Amino acid sequence: MIEKMKKNGVSLTLHTVKKTPADTTSQADMIKTASLIALLGNSILAVVKIGFGLHTGSLALLGDGMDSSVDVLIALLSFIVAGVIARPADAGHPWGHGRAETVATALLSFSLFFAGAQLILNSGSTLVSTIQGTSAQVPEAAAIGVSLFSIIGKSFLAWILHWFGTKAQSAMLKANGKNMSADVVLSLGVLLGLVLSRILGMWFIDSVSAILVGFWIIKSAIVIFIETNGELMDGGSGKESYQAVFEAVHSVKGAGNPHRTRMRRIAGYWDIDIDIEVDPRLTVREAHKIASTVERAIKERVEHVYDIMVHVEPIGDSQKDTLEGYGLCEQEL
Repeated sequence: MIEKMKKNGVSLTLHTVKKTPADTTSQADMIKTASLIALLGNSILAVVKIGFGLHTGSLALLGDGMDSSVDVLIALLSFIVAGVIARPADAGHPWGHGRAETVATALLSFSLFFAGAQLILNSGSTLVSTIQGTSAQVPEAAAIGVSLFSIIGKSFLAWILHWFGTKAQSAMLKANGKNMSADVVLSLGVLLGLVLSRILGMWFIDSVSAILVGFWIIKSAIVIFIETNGELMDGGSGKESYQAVFEAVHSVKGAGNPHRTRMRRIAGYWDIDIDIEVDPRLTVREAHKIASTVERAIKERVEHVYDIMVHVEPIGDSQKDTLEGYGLCEQEL
């Protein structure tokens, strides 16, 4: 799409390229497929771990099962969100519906946080009650086998979600993949606690393991929220991303002084705005050709671009205009 307009007497050439509906549909299909696999896998793990946790008396295994239950909800919500982001842009959402994925990921981080907090409170209460004289039992040996099953299952799901998340450029799937990877470590901790409980006959090790599991869940929730908040606040692009854009501009003959550059993520795709300076004696057509070349150069260096807008200014014009104090220039890196 090409737009020509006047601003403060200066000719502007705006050139944009957008992700096609086919790209959005393909991304949504991959998210749905990964979500269905995660939904089925975590449902099996949750039922097995919670059932054996209650049967064997292992609080740590029960807590691990609670974590898998949250993962079931995450997978279900991911499947629903995939349908939302596949919708085309409309009058109410001119940028599309990609941010639904980001909002859902933020909400899921809160669910993880409260699940971890609840596990800590329950396990702590049990530990205190037992210290005060309430009888406690060492978890049965069957819990160890279930924990091993959980490690294998979580490892497979972590690999699946990471693969689909990378291919679909989905922040939600990547976050869930990290959560699954964390769950592998979590299950290893549960396994260690169960083994020590059986070998040493110390009942309290299981409760302590459950408390540590709860803190691990909370840590995962905080990390996911921080990453998601960066996207919601249109931040977290990193200096490397901006440097790649500036290098692309300098690779184009006739383009200079990249400034007021802004990059933000929309469901794993980049939305980029940038101002460049060209010779004021050029015609609009010539300036537009330079802008188009800059756009292609950026796409060669930055993957998964949703939209690029190049604003053309005469050389030296940016130094006169002090009203627009946004975006980054090379000196600020």
